Amino acid sequence: MPKRINIIDAKDHVDEEVQIGVWLTDKRSSGKISFLQLRDGTAFFQGVVLKNKVSEEVFDAAKELRQESSFWVTGTIHEDSRSHFGYEIQVSNIELIGDSEDFPITPKEHGIEFLLDHRHLWLRSRKPFAIMHIRNEVIRATYEFFNQEGFIKMDPPILTGSAPEGTTELFQTDYFDKDAYLSQSGQLYMEAGAMAYNKVFSFGPTFRAEKSKTRRHLTEFWMIEPEMAFMHQDESLEIQERYIAFLVQAVIDNCQYDLKLLDRDVDQLKKYTKLPYPRISYDEAIEMLQKGGFDSKWGDDFGSPEETFISDQFEQPVFVMNYPKAIKPFYMKPAEDRDDVYVCADLLAPEGYGEIIGGSEREVDYDKLLDSIEKAGLDLSQYEWYLDLRRYGSVPHSGFGLGLERAITWICKLDHLRESIPFPRMINRLRP
Repeated sequence: MPKRINIIDAKDHVDEEVQIGVWLTDKRSSGKISFLQLRDGTAFFQGVVLKNKVSEEVFDAAKELRQESSFWVTGTIHEDSRSHFGYEIQVSNIELIGDSEDFPITPKEHGIEFLLDHRHLWLRSRKPFAIMHIRNEVIRATYEFFNQEGFIKMDPPILTGSAPEGTTELFQTDYFDKDAYLSQSGQLYMEAGAMAYNKVFSFGPTFRAEKSKTRRHLTEFWMIEPEMAFMHQDESLEIQERYIAFLVQAVIDNCQYDLKLLDRDVDQLKKYTKLPYPRISYDEAIEMLQKGGFDSKWGDDFGSPEETFISDQFEQPVFVMNYPKAIKPFYMKPAEDRDDVYVCADLLAPEGYGEIIGGSEREVDYDKLLDSIEKAGLDLSQYEWYLDLRRYGSVPHSGFGLGLERAITWICKLDHLRESIPFPRMINRLRP
């Protein structure tokens, strides 16, 4: 019985006879030879069936295989320098497991809505395969980074009784005899965690009921939200840039095959591992936009065109620091030398991908935070527990949030966030 392996392990079995459980993605025949494009969930490679090397029964079975049929393939591994993967299998036997008829996603161009309707099947294709592998690596590297930095993971509730940032763009649900909302951020709970454990991070789903159809928006996505006690904003920025550089390097080191499948420029990615990242003030960003022909004025928030223009002026991610109070949430700490901006920063990704991190130093003074909550028109009773964090041993603390899908979209150089998550949820899509 030949040894059973996965395709990804082919390099360790050159010139050996092996058996692999596979699906057929495509095939072509040329008289006395059939080329089978195979996948097994770990990688893609080619199976070669030579008529003069197999029985007539096996050769006929190869010709009759249909797209996405599953089968055991037995054969000998050879090097194949012409492929991305570098190896192929010369087939000696085929044992059908499950037939497949009229697979809807054929090797031709399909519209995006058709592909999204069949997302459960589209995931089998090369591009989604590579993206999901990179997503998995970013998640793995996230845990490694924060564990080695001395953080502990905390899980904030998904069901909450109020909006962390006072927004109305929330998904409401009945919670027995009360109103509840799907969380749009775990940040306030992470602040409580930081007061207990010094450095914490959350990693979980968040929800925004914003009715946006842009390529940068999903209604359900995943956020990484670290919070650090006894830490000011400048120290937080250093952690943020080291974290991003760590993620990019991890993908470069561990996802070479996937980056090749995506035709992602690795040399371009390497630029993003060089630190420190540039920093500019919001004031400088406004001036830059005005010189670039934008009708931007101080106090405006930035949309996709503005963020893209700013990031295009740099070869690395860039921090835009200290935004006006009017366009940022109530919990941020005001700058010491002026009363119109907060001590905060957004990290803009290069290549037109916009904000991937938002963060700030938090207000630590009880009276000032209370005043901010009241000025924001929020229900004070919903924030009494949050004010407790300032009543009992308040300390300087800072934190940030990274949108996982935005980071993956940038690293993979994708057109839309919907490709970066297995089953995207948008305002017009709840299935599959």
